[in-house]
Amino acid sequence: MANKKTGLIILAMALGLLMSALDNTVTSAAISHIISDINGFDKISWVFTAYMLASTSTMLVFGKLSDMFGRKLFYMIGISIFLIGSALCGMAQDMNQLIVFRAIQGIGSGAIFPISFTIIYTIFADPKQAAKLSGVFAGIFGLSSVAGPQIGTLLAESWGWRWCFYVNLPLGVLSFLVLFFALKESRSDRRPKIDYLGTLFLIITTVSLMLALEFGGKDYAWGSWQIISLLAVAVVIGFLFIQVERRAHEPILPLPLFKNRMVLATVLACLCQGAIMFSAIAYLPIFSTAVLGNANSNSLLTPMMFSLMVGAVGFGFLQRYFSFRAVFAFSMTAGIVVSYLLSVVSHEASKFYMIVLMVLLGVGAIGPLMSVAQNAVAQSVDRKYIGVSSSIVGFWRNIGGVLGASIMATIVNNNYSSLIQDGAAAHQMPLDKLATLGNPEQLIRAGSELSPATLNFLRDSLGTAINHGFILSIAFGVVGLGAAFIAGPLRFAAPAPRQDAKSEPVVSH
Repeated sequence: MANKKTGLIILAMALGLLMSALDNTVTSAAISHIISDINGFDKISWVFTAYMLASTSTMLVFGKLSDMFGRKLFYMIGISIFLIGSALCGMAQDMNQLIVFRAIQGIGSGAIFPISFTIIYTIFADPKQAAKLSGVFAGIFGLSSVAGPQIGTLLAESWGWRWCFYVNLPLGVLSFLVLFFALKESRSDRRPKIDYLGTLFLIITTVSLMLALEFGGKDYAWGSWQIISLLAVAVVIGFLFIQVERRAHEPILPLPLFKNRMVLATVLACLCQGAIMFSAIAYLPIFSTAVLGNANSNSLLTPMMFSLMVGAVGFGFLQRYFSFRAVFAFSMTAGIVVSYLLSVVSHEASKFYMIVLMVLLGVGAIGPLMSVAQNAVAQSVDRKYIGVSSSIVGFWRNIGGVLGASIMATIVNNNYSSLIQDGAAAHQMPLDKLATLGNPEQLIRAGSELSPATLNFLRDSLGTAINHGFILSIAFGVVGLGAAFIAGPLRFAAPAPRQDAKSEPVVSH
């Protein structure tokens, strides 16, 4: 009976993760339908930014609260908030409402991802079994990236874009009910003290930093007062946050965790992995359509995401044969190699060659850490910190992703603008149209209206700019490789039984 309930719990958490992971890709596929119905094209980026800000800024908070008050309680709170946000998104009447409701969804998502992995580690005493399942769970994110656009398009065209949000309701309710009845938790006698001030400072610091990275070099110059102000707030409040955490009885982010070599190495590796992954997701679609001339980006993104899923699941099964340090080194080395190949790839590269690069990127550079990073941290910290430590992985991956994509945007935009200005006279391009033609989206939309010579020049210039952008990914890969040498030689090993005063989930009999 216990095995049956354990299987139901795993299925319920898989549904919750799938629901959360599908949300962004399904929404992106329906965005044109949303704009045509409720308008707000100028605010569309906030539909995704609000979700990312909310989920990242609350991830560590929910992880710590689950350590203090129980995994089950805060997992179900997370699903409830996500479902409320989904229902509200489906009822949104204008873009402002949709943005606010997406933020509510993001808050719920901030609990679902880290606590799912935490429950796995506390249900399964055997770390090898937990490692396999965490690999499968990580693979769900790759699956969502492959299937999400197709599902979103189907729902939006068949039933309307609102069903891209309503579809979450049956999945979430089923996951909620199964966990409510099948997962039981012992209770702690002590009443933990919540670190309210630390929580507030953490959220302010995270949001300020992410907004600065999101807007910097795109909406505002890096030296503008808006970006400098946001970075100043992040630095000042971040400093105050550290001072508060050093004195808090139950800090929301226990700073001694970062004295652990494995935690520090994993944080650095995940930050670099996020930078490489988000940069590729942001610019490979542009390279595919505007430079290579493909009809869409599916020919690159689909093999990359499918390979990511294979890498996450595969290394979830294989990692027990290697030290975490070896997996980190392999992943970052693969990232360096693929990033270098992308930095020199021809603007006339064949579809087959690009698919090979995407497979290497997914299987080797991005996929392994999707599962291994969670296990590395979980095996190297005391069980009372397992919730917040699992949250650290996703938190720093998201920070790295925004950091990498933002800096790469600056590199690509500056390079593209410079190349166009240098070659404008030779290609008889009017100076008053340089700003317009310097926008890659304009090249994609109006490419057929340009002369062949101008079109080829712009494509080569954009391709070269993107090539130069991937040099940044090489740099992140080198930093990540250095992180592998920080990590100790820890491998999977069955932990000795420990007595915890904490509440841990058990499967009811």
